[in-house]
Amino acid sequence: MLTQTKETTIPTNFDKSLDEAVSQELRPRFRGELLNPTNARYDEVRKVYNSMIDKHPALIARCVDVADVIAAVNFGRERRLEIAIRSGGHHGAGFSLCDGGLVIDLSQMKGIHVDAADRTVRVEGGCVWGDVDHATQPFNLAVPSGFISTTGVGGLTLGGGVGYLTRKYGLTIDNFLGAEVVLADGRLVTANATENTDLFWALRGGGGNFGVVTSFLFKLNPVSMVYGGPMFWPMDQAARLLKFWRDRIMTAPDDLNGWFGFHYVPPAPMFPQEHHLKQVCVIVWCYSGDLNKAEEVFKPIRQFEKPLMDFAGPIPWPTLQSMFDGLYPPGLQWYWRADFVKEISDKAIDLHVKYGAQLPTGHSTMHLYPINGAAHRLGKNDTAWSYREANFVQVIVGVDPDPANNAPMIQWAKDYSVALHPYSAGGAYVNMFMDEGEERVKAAYRDNYGRLAQIKAKYDPTNLFHLNQNIKPYRKTSRNDPM
Repeated sequence: MLTQTKETTIPTNFDKSLDEAVSQELRPRFRGELLNPTNARYDEVRKVYNSMIDKHPALIARCVDVADVIAAVNFGRERRLEIAIRSGGHHGAGFSLCDGGLVIDLSQMKGIHVDAADRTVRVEGGCVWGDVDHATQPFNLAVPSGFISTTGVGGLTLGGGVGYLTRKYGLTIDNFLGAEVVLADGRLVTANATENTDLFWALRGGGGNFGVVTSFLFKLNPVSMVYGGPMFWPMDQAARLLKFWRDRIMTAPDDLNGWFGFHYVPPAPMFPQEHHLKQVCVIVWCYSGDLNKAEEVFKPIRQFEKPLMDFAGPIPWPTLQSMFDGLYPPGLQWYWRADFVKEISDKAIDLHVKYGAQLPTGHSTMHLYPINGAAHRLGKNDTAWSYREANFVQVIVGVDPDPANNAPMIQWAKDYSVALHPYSAGGAYVNMFMDEGEERVKAAYRDNYGRLAQIKAKYDPTNLFHLNQNIKPYRKTSRNDPM
């Protein structure tokens, strides 16, 4: 039987029959920790990055190896439990949790193997990007990833992977060489350029629809010291700065990246006290070229307008990657809205300035991430990620530690998003929007959706893995079927 503490009152969602089945059927095949709602650690373990998500699974299976994952998938399928897959637990919609079902938690699977000679790294599904940077930086190598080092490798990769190195080395999926995947029927398969190639195509942007990825193989790229960090300007320069940045990033060499955002200055020691809680616009730069040329590259940027604060300079890659971890720790309330954008028109800039000046809380923000450069070198059908012609990912997020502020910050995010959506490319990055329904998912994949639905039908015909930006399984019935 599962361990129960004497002090714990049995909760109303405790299922005694499931507990007995776990003890008889799953426990003998499982090495990791199994937690039900009576366990003293249950409430702590079930937490995810977004505290707006508060779900109570019947069972959390904390896997330590592939055999555990296979056992958990088989148990969940045979018991007809709703299954959620947890890697880093960062997705805003909370897909890594479920009510009354089974969470297959990979967070204990932290193995990493670097092959510096081949410039590859094998990463287990429970790693976060800080783990990967720790393992690869002694060799001055890195995988293009995101902007926060506590983000899970699995979720970010399967959705596409936008980050500081996107313009130079492409999306994370453009550096993704293969995976080991536990399918809905419990089989472990390899997916890469020569084995299960349809599955490999789908994994590169199709999200967690197709199985539990227990390990990823990535190509490594030379990255060590970069020249980067944030520069802040006052809000009365926002329109001019956004136009300057837009034009600069569209023509800049691929070595230069930088995202634009609206923020309040945090009351942190690194910032001069006179600027604390002041609303500003910011560009966070990452130049990964020849450091001897960095000052020349940044000369026209600094000549545009003198920044209010300038923290850009030589910085180790892991330091830049983790710079904002402390400002956005786990446990905040998050609400996301997103779009792909081809062009940022002057009219769109006017709207950005209008809504950006109305940040409802100290943590709320809007970011524009460039996805041109190397990310444009693949076609829209080469991977599941469809928007290869888009130049920006736009994300609007209401964030705050206090749930009492959820209503106004959600309304602000929705109003901002609705106002800007007519200037978007139509779809959005699946890692950066909430659970918004099937049409929104179809818009994210466009003409790749039909192929993804067929691959889903092959590898997960019953939609066992549906807690994600879900692609429903669909089999073509005739040549004339548009799907």
